[in-house]
Amino acid sequence: MIAFLLAQTIAITGGTVYPVSGPKLENATVVIRDGRIAAVGTNVAVPAGATRIDASGKWVTPGLIDGGGQMGLTEIGLVPGTNDGGLRDSAVAASFNVLEGINPASTLIPVTRIEGVTTTLAAPSGGFIRGQAVLIDLDGRTIEAMLIKSPAGMVVNLNEDSKSAGGGSRAGVAARFRRVLNDAREYARRRNDYSRAQMQPLAASAADLEALQPVLRGEVPVIAVANRRSDIETTLRIAREFRLRLILAGAAEGWMMADQIAAARVPVLLQALDNIPTYDGLGVRYENAAMLGKAGVRVVLLETDTHNSRNLRQQAGNAVAYGMAWDQALRAVTLTPAEAFGVADRYGSLEPGKVANVVVWTGDPFEFSTGVEHVFIRGREIPLRSRQTELMERYRSLPPKY
Repeated sequence: MIAFLLAQTIAITGGTVYPVSGPKLENATVVIRDGRIAAVGTNVAVPAGATRIDASGKWVTPGLIDGGGQMGLTEIGLVPGTNDGGLRDSAVAASFNVLEGINPASTLIPVTRIEGVTTTLAAPSGGFIRGQAVLIDLDGRTIEAMLIKSPAGMVVNLNEDSKSAGGGSRAGVAARFRRVLNDAREYARRRNDYSRAQMQPLAASAADLEALQPVLRGEVPVIAVANRRSDIETTLRIAREFRLRLILAGAAEGWMMADQIAAARVPVLLQALDNIPTYDGLGVRYENAAMLGKAGVRVVLLETDTHNSRNLRQQAGNAVAYGMAWDQALRAVTLTPAEAFGVADRYGSLEPGKVANVVVWTGDPFEFSTGVEHVFIRGREIPLRSRQTELMERYRSLPPKY
C-alpha cells in the first residue's frame, strides 16, 4: 500500500498539459493534493493556500516509466558485491523475488529521476526462469516506501542466452519450460502427495512451483525475453497452450510478425535504439517500434542499461524519428507500461485520483536540448540533485595552478 507522508496542495499553472489519457490542454492547471492528482483542466480553480508553480511556456507530463533494467539492484557492473539482481547457478529461480535486494540509497536513483523517470521495473537477471520483477517509484528511504507492485511479472529468458538450460538447443529450452509449467500444474493438484514424497521428482523445487501458481492462473504476467522471429513464435505458442498472460521483451524481429503479436494482444517491451544485428536478431531495425505500433501492438519503450535509464526519453525521441507517432511514443513511456504491469488505475496519466508523479519540462521531453524543471513523485517535489550534479558543482571552478 502506498503511504503518503505529506499533506500538501500544489498547483502547476499555465503550462501545456499532456494527460496522455486525453488530448493536450493549453494553459492548463494540475492540482496535486496529498500525493494524488486532485484536478486537471483549463478552468481549474487554484485552492486557497496552494503552493503555485508557474509552468507558463512549459510542458507538463506524467512521470516516465521505464519497463526494464535493475534499478536499485546494481551499482558497479564489474563489482560483484554491488550486484543483487540474479541468482548464480540457478536455471529455474521462479521463487526469487528481487525486492529485498533493492538499495533505496543507490546513487543511480537520483541520476535517473532528475531526468523525468519516476518509476521503473526492477527485473532479475541471469538464467532461464530468472524470477520475479517488481515495480517501484524512485523515491523513498525504504523498500516499502518505494514499492508499487510485487511481483509485477515473472521473467523468463527464451532467447539464445538460455540455450544452456535446454541442453544447448532452443528446442530444449522450450521443452524445459513446458515441463516446468506442467509440473507446476501437477504440483498444485497433488501437494499432499508431494509433501509425502509419493510422486515422481518434479522439474523444480516446491518453492519455485508454488511461485508459478499465480502465473498459471493469469494473475502475474510472464515477461518473456525473445528476439528471433522463431523464438517469438515459440513464446506465443507456449502462452496459448498454457493460457499465460504474456509480455514480450526484446522482440528485435517483432516487426516481421507485427500482425500476429497484435492479434494475440501481447504488449512488447523494446529499445528503439537497437540496430546492431546479432545471431539472436539479424533482422533488428530502428523502425521496429513504429512498425509494431502501426500494427496495433501496445509498445512499451525502455532503456535496459540501468546506469543510463535516464536516456529513456532519448529512446522515445528516436522512435519518433523512425516513424512512431509522438503521442504514441509518450504513451509508450507512461500509460502503456502502466497498463502492461497492471497499475493503470493509479499510474501513467494525469487524471484525478491517480498518483501524482508529474514532470515539468522546458519543452518537448523527447528533444535532446529540453531540460527538467520540476519532478514530483507521489506529490513530493524531488530536489534536482544527484551525485553527478554535485561533482559538476564541485569542479565547475578549478583551483588556480601554483
